[in-house]
Amino acid sequence: MSAWVLPDHIADVLPSEARHIEELRRSLLDTARCYGYELVMPPLLEHLESLLTGAGEALGLQTFKLVDQLSGRMLGLRADSTPQVARIDAHLLNRSGVTRLCYCGPVLHTRAGAPHATREPLQLGAEIYGHAGLEADIEVLTLALDCLKVAQVQAPSVDLADARLVQAMLAGVPVNPVQLAALYAALAAKDSPELITLTRGLPEQVRQGLLALVQLYGDDTVLIEAEKVLQPLPGVREALQNLKQLASRLNNVQVTFDLADLRGYAYYTGARFAIYAPTGSDALVRGGRYDEVGAVFGRNRPAAGFSLDLKALVVAVSPRPLQAAIRAPWRDDTALAGVVAGLRAGGDIVMRVLPGHESEVDEFHCDRELTEVAGQWVVQTI
Repeated sequence: MSAWVLPDHIADVLPSEARHIEELRRSLLDTARCYGYELVMPPLLEHLESLLTGAGEALGLQTFKLVDQLSGRMLGLRADSTPQVARIDAHLLNRSGVTRLCYCGPVLHTRAGAPHATREPLQLGAEIYGHAGLEADIEVLTLALDCLKVAQVQAPSVDLADARLVQAMLAGVPVNPVQLAALYAALAAKDSPELITLTRGLPEQVRQGLLALVQLYGDDTVLIEAEKVLQPLPGVREALQNLKQLASRLNNVQVTFDLADLRGYAYYTGARFAIYAPTGSDALVRGGRYDEVGAVFGRNRPAAGFSLDLKALVVAVSPRPLQAAIRAPWRDDTALAGVVAGLRAGGDIVMRVLPGHESEVDEFHCDRELTEVAGQWVVQTI
């Protein structure tokens, strides 16, 4: 095998795409800052028990593991930044009120999440800690939609669900962890035959409610139907009302519901959302409420947030045009060097054409050039 062949689902990012990703990174972090979110930079690797404690346990199979040559302890390369941000909120900041944090950095996965996905996503996200009300859910969802607007995603749609529905329906029902995991997997896959098998032996009302969830997806009529067919338990009513209120705050956005979408069931504790582009089958953004995320760090604070992969986002939107630039000759000329320095200081891109390379094409669109006119260097349109 050639030494320069990269591992499966790992790829170099070439200039045009890299520029697009970097421009998005800056603009999306600026968007989060406009909401009052503070930037944090957690490390790429931590002690394994820190990364995989609590809500992070579900990431065990996705986490690369290695031995620290200094201490001999096991380290992990992060597969998700949210547990790290929860640790920062709990131990390093330890604020009593609301804390808003955002981040952007690479994460590594042992397996790709989809056939053509990368194992090295560039994860950007925002988290809000300390507020249990619906206002926090609305804020992170609104921020996520604003980020997609900045990225020029046209006509995104929001899909809503709530982890409390199944939790309320199974409350007090003896289900072992293996059976529970299988139930959630069957619900997420909408596998009715498997669900029929798995729910044998459960109370009939619970069984019928779980089977009904598989059919409860679509527009807002789903909530009306859910109120009719699901048990009138307090947790069920609260979850449905919460979804109704959340959807009512989204203007000019298509909203759908999938009450059996339980991906990340061990992580989310309330409303959760996925945002899609019109042409894609995979969600560009996932988020919701995960109040238990900081419990393992000693602070069981309310929390909500979202994350997205900038690499996947760039693929989903139109490529950006080449950046305009100024072409300048390569001469040992003090006056020319001064003009070039002044243009660059003002934010212009100035490409010095090296001798013998005048006709080469690059990643910039040179629509102007520096020309000597009557002893003075001036910028002229090409």
